[in-house]
Amino acid sequence: MSEPTPGLERRLYELMVLMKAADDRLSKGIGTGEFMCVYWPSRGQEAIAAAMGVALRPDDQLVTTYRGLHDLIGKGVPLEEIYGEMMGRTVGAARGKGGTMHIAKPEKGVMLSTGIVGAGPPVAVGLAMAAKRRGSDRVTVVSFGDGATNTGSFHEAANMAALWDLPVVFVCQNNLYAEMTPTVDTMKIAHVADRALGYGMPGVRVDGNDPLAVTSALDDALRRARAGEGPTFIECVTFRFRGHYFGDRMPYIPKEQLAAAMEADPVPAFRSHLAEAGLCDQGELDRIDAQALASVEAALNTVMRADSPSIDELDSDVYATPIGFPS
Repeated sequence: MSEPTPGLERRLYELMVLMKAADDRLSKGIGTGEFMCVYWPSRGQEAIAAAMGVALRPDDQLVTTYRGLHDLIGKGVPLEEIYGEMMGRTVGAARGKGGTMHIAKPEKGVMLSTGIVGAGPPVAVGLAMAAKRRGSDRVTVVSFGDGATNTGSFHEAANMAALWDLPVVFVCQNNLYAEMTPTVDTMKIAHVADRALGYGMPGVRVDGNDPLAVTSALDDALRRARAGEGPTFIECVTFRFRGHYFGDRMPYIPKEQLAAAMEADPVPAFRSHLAEAGLCDQGELDRIDAQALASVEAALNTVMRADSPSIDELDSDVYATPIGFPS
């Protein structure tokens, strides 16, 4: 990666703050009964998604998971379309009919959010194969958790991607817990990235709380993929500050481990970096923070004023023409 510019670092912070604000506002709204929706928090993992947001080209494609609020924001999906889908409103990306687990925005390159652990990599391999057959230098990035690397679908996808030198980047957001089970209880290896060796592709392990480190790893992987050199596996070590789902009390996470992770919160840490490096003064950082909060509130207001899908929507956007059964 070339030396990061002040503009790039500022953009990383803008994205991270917006991701944090969006997640915090959902927690507040659900917790107080202001609104109802289901979501799987990504709080604490903002640095990874922000890096993807600055490293990927607009035409690059992304496959993510149900825990993808931050990934969606990074790839440019409008916040009102994300919130709208979560809350079942017509302003949602799928007019409120897909829900939190199934948010997609092909115009922004977000091809799939999957609710099935490990289901993303095979789809990403298909998208990468299409790009290669068309002679395009577009790259597909697939984001998933550490638990997904224990599924057969991941291993089959990794093997095919490596065998055919496909332009795909596997990004493992290793938050140390596969739903509610610590990684040490799900695999013998210490580093998930070591699994890449079995497929003949580079495996890179980075600090997932450092957006510059993740951006550098992504830049290298994207360059390899565009040059026809095949896939890369990037393990980004991070932590999930909230439960597997909102409302999960997290009895399985030791209190001291959670406290240490929150002490290393990547958002204030990167804010401190920008201030100490002289890239932003406190006033500018405060304005970025305020703008993120304002953007979240504006999106939420739009969503709360929107309608829910009508009964007439039931038969639209389906694969087959509905069958009219006799009454």
